[in-house]
Order: sequence, then structure tokens, then C-alpha cells
Amino acid sequence: MSVTGFNHYNLRAHRATLDSLRDFYVTVVGLQDGQRPPFNNFGYWLYAGPQAVLHLTEARPDEERPAGVINTFDHVAFSCTNLAEFEAHLQRLNIAYRSSHVPLTGQRQLFFRDPAGNGVELNFAESER
Repeated sequence: MSVTGFNHYNLRAHRATLDSLRDFYVTVVGLQDGQRPPFNNFGYWLYAGPQAVLHLTEARPDEERPAGVINTFDHVAFSCTNLAEFEAHLQRLNIAYRSSHVPLTGQRQLFFRDPAGNGVELNFAESER
């Protein structure tokens, strides 16, 4: 038994929030809206290349989170290329972000929030500096 890689993460919200999240992750982050199986509930699958990495699923109108469940989700990270182009893109869209340097690896990171307040991290290899 072993884990072989990352598959996807899921954000669950009401329809208006889902549409806002889809638009954000397509326009700002650069994921592509793509094919989704015909499930009984509404949603979107967003792709990075051939992999559906973000599933957006509509919450039922009466849906509540279980009592006592604490959300520990902080952020999702994407591997990216072209740091300068991404920073210019975020600036054009007036997306507030912060930049960080990873000691030892030399990676650069950009951090910002999506419309629902979830953290987003973009990682750029040392060779891009």
C-alpha cells in the first residue's frame, strides 16, 4: 500500500460562491474548466494540464458542517512557471499577495486568498530567479 501522488482537493459551497471560485481559479490562477462526470449534484472540475486538481461541489441548501468539526485547511499550493509574468498578472487584477523565499531550496512563493478566504500558494523553482 502506498500513496502515489496528489489527485485533487474539493471546495464545497453554495452556487454563487462556486461560480465566483470557478472564475477566480480560471482567471487568476490559470486552471482550466473541464469535463466533469454527470453526478447528481452541480459542480465544476478545474484542470492543471490533464489532471482535474480542483473539484468545486455545490452544497445542499440545508447543508451544515458537522458539529465539533474544526477546519484546519490553510492553503493549496501549485507548481508554476514564469514568476515575473504571474506577479504582473496578479498586479493587473489587483490581487493582494505576498512573496516569500524558501531557504535552502531557493524557491519563490506567492501567497494570496481566493474569494472564499482559502489560501493559495504559487511555487516557482529556483532557476526562475
